[in-house]
Amino acid sequence: MASSTSLTRAEVAAMIDHTLLAPEASAADVDALIEDARAMGVLAVCVSPSMLPVRAPGLVVATVAGFPSGKHHSLVKGAEARLAVDQGAAEVDMVIDVGAARAGDFTAVLADIVTVREAIGDRALLKVIIESAALPDDAIVQACRVAERAGADFVKTSTGYHPAGGASAHAVRLMAETVDGRLGVKASGGIRTAEAAAELIAAGATRLGLSKSREVLDGFPS
Repeated sequence: MASSTSLTRAEVAAMIDHTLLAPEASAADVDALIEDARAMGVLAVCVSPSMLPVRAPGLVVATVAGFPSGKHHSLVKGAEARLAVDQGAAEVDMVIDVGAARAGDFTAVLADIVTVREAIGDRALLKVIIESAALPDDAIVQACRVAERAGADFVKTSTGYHPAGGASAHAVRLMAETVDGRLGVKASGGIRTAEAAAELIAAGATRLGLSKSREVLDGFPS
């Protein structure tokens, strides 16, 4: 298992989407996020679609669609994602209809993801948020399989807003085993320490969504 001492600060920074999705966030807050991201050397910033476009040279710009509930019509998610890409987003993290997944209606989940994939084409990476803490293991596996069939680039654990919780090593391991390197695995939600980040990376996370990026990175050696 990876530990916070077997990974370097730079290695972890290269996996981080430094994230600000708080509803009260202002343009000044986003500017501060970008400044912090540059100082920390992280890969990407993730902001709400209403905050686009942003100037972030040297950083990947990511955003969300159907966030945080996933209870948006698929066409609305697709339009939101397409507009975000038109405004400079290079990655879109979409939320599935978690209720459909819990009910076993993976035909609906597939159609939802396909709608967003088709809306953005190959102009941006698509990450699919399955809200893993709200799903049983078999639904996590099915959601990952459906995301792959729909053309997703990543599967992602959580929005960080669901009362069931955020990322867990168990869910990440299950997701990583299911996609087996064909898709990336993003762990997000409740990751506040280097130890937690290291555990998720060891379980198979290839990307981390963090709002407490500096606190996490400070636990890794330079």
